Amino acid sequence: MTFVIIPSSKSMRNKSLWAVLIFALIGISRSQEPYEEVIIETEDDTEIPYESPTPLDESKVYFADHFDRPSDFEKNWIKSEAKKEGIDDDIAKYDGQWDVEAPQKDGLKGDLGLVLKSKAKHAAISAPLKKPFVFKDKPLIVQYEVLLQEGQECGGAYLKLLSEVEGIEKLKSFHDKTPYSIMFGPDKCGTDHKLHFIFKHKNPKNGSVEEKHCEKPKERLEETFSDKLPHLYTLILRPDNTFDVLIDKKTIQSGSLLEDFNPPVNPPAQIEDPEDKKPEDWDERERIPDPSAVKPDDWDEDAPAQIVDESAVMPDNWLEHEPTHIPDPNGVKPADWDSDMDGEWEAALIENPACTNAPGCGPWEPPLVNNPSFKGKWRAPLIDNPNYKGKWRPRKIPNPHYFEDTEPFKMQTISAVGFELWSMSKDILFDNIIITEDIAVANHWASSTFDKKMQKIASESESVVQKLANLTNEHPSLWALYIIVLGIPVVFILYLCCKPATKESEEFRQQAERKKTDAPTEENEAVSEEANVIEEEEKEEEDDADAEKHSNPDSEEDNEAVDESEAPSDAGEGTRKRKVRKD
Repeated sequence: MTFVIIPSSKSMRNKSLWAVLIFALIGISRSQEPYEEVIIETEDDTEIPYESPTPLDESKVYFADHFDRPSDFEKNWIKSEAKKEGIDDDIAKYDGQWDVEAPQKDGLKGDLGLVLKSKAKHAAISAPLKKPFVFKDKPLIVQYEVLLQEGQECGGAYLKLLSEVEGIEKLKSFHDKTPYSIMFGPDKCGTDHKLHFIFKHKNPKNGSVEEKHCEKPKERLEETFSDKLPHLYTLILRPDNTFDVLIDKKTIQSGSLLEDFNPPVNPPAQIEDPEDKKPEDWDERERIPDPSAVKPDDWDEDAPAQIVDESAVMPDNWLEHEPTHIPDPNGVKPADWDSDMDGEWEAALIENPACTNAPGCGPWEPPLVNNPSFKGKWRAPLIDNPNYKGKWRPRKIPNPHYFEDTEPFKMQTISAVGFELWSMSKDILFDNIIITEDIAVANHWASSTFDKKMQKIASESESVVQKLANLTNEHPSLWALYIIVLGIPVVFILYLCCKPATKESEEFRQQAERKKTDAPTEENEAVSEEANVIEEEEKEEEDDADAEKHSNPDSEEDNEAVDESEAPSDAGEGTRKRKVRKD
């Protein structure tokens, strides 16, 4: 590790400090292992390597398709040519468009998927399994990815595990009535967000087949339909009838085929007798009117609830003879008014403006008040019914259709997988479908596909700080570099604040301190003495000038004597030359 430090000229005054810093950095660099080359990738270099996945154990896989080879897709998948029954021919045909292409964004290089291109059309496509899955003693794991590239307005993205559809001709006629064993995947319409897990159960008593719907998970599913990101859906179904449903490797629901489906797999052992009738003397009333109660003599049932207020008086200024509404004086009969057809025209009524400031208009009537004598219709008080027998229910009888299936896991054998959809959103992408009996195989398949997609999405969305944090986690030795880089400015600031004073700086500090105070110094005393001398000389000159103004004029001899007597003299440094006048 190499560090280059370029100190300023001032910092070089304390060479010992820099020597300590340099030796410390050299010591750190020698004590550390040689750093491996670390490259922080830019957006152009964040391509995550991708190869088409290969199952961990082919012997445990019944179906696997990554859709990365369009030629294999054309050979394995069969588009339906059927028509849906019971609807108009215009929309009955399964003519939705399917294609294999890359995702619109955040895709891995070389990764393709099966895309439903059209919307508002019936679409069905299917493929046979490598080998049928028999529900016996092996668990069933179904896993696939869904990417709603345009979100989802209304429609499904679920798959069906088909039964009794061996042969290409049967797959060409794949439609909504085609038998299936399991339907699994997301579905939405309006505000109803679902994750279907439906299995078909065969009645062991009469052979009829009925759909069993898993209860709705408690987890919120809205985001998976709107975030436009790939999501991994996994169903784990075990021979002991337990199941797990996962989204993005997170379990959102667990339960049992025997307990968490509607209608339940096994019917009740007893049912209500449809022939049973309630006896005529069966009294279901808990409380009844007291038969011994008598209405009081003063109870007047005919008294009104309200009566006229006899104490009311018509307010002053009440305009009794003014109507509350008058014809609109500005009203004009329409030009197309036909009196024979429409009758005599009358202007519309408006509120009488004369009543605006008055307490009221029209005939006055006293208001109504509550009648103190009103009691209403008399009713006897309620008492407990001595003949009460409770709520009547029909008696229970053995259910003639009862059966107990303790192994609903043993469904009809699966021979194909397919999508039979109607959607109001286009460009729904399906990818990396796998049907296996080993969860480790499914996890390995997801780590080679889904995990890499999420890693790419995360790397493109994370900030610089997140990238730096991730890089540090991968290379912990970078902490030493961070400490050094951040420590040098701190040490330098502390050095500037706490460095020892030199001779020049000490003299400068003392001078500054003297300027801050009024204490006398030698320099101040010399300056003060020179100022006093100059002040005395100026005062003497002023006195001589005043004396000369008030004295007699000098004679020529005196003036000559004065001129001769003038001579330059040195009064020392800081003195002035002046003329001396002879007395």
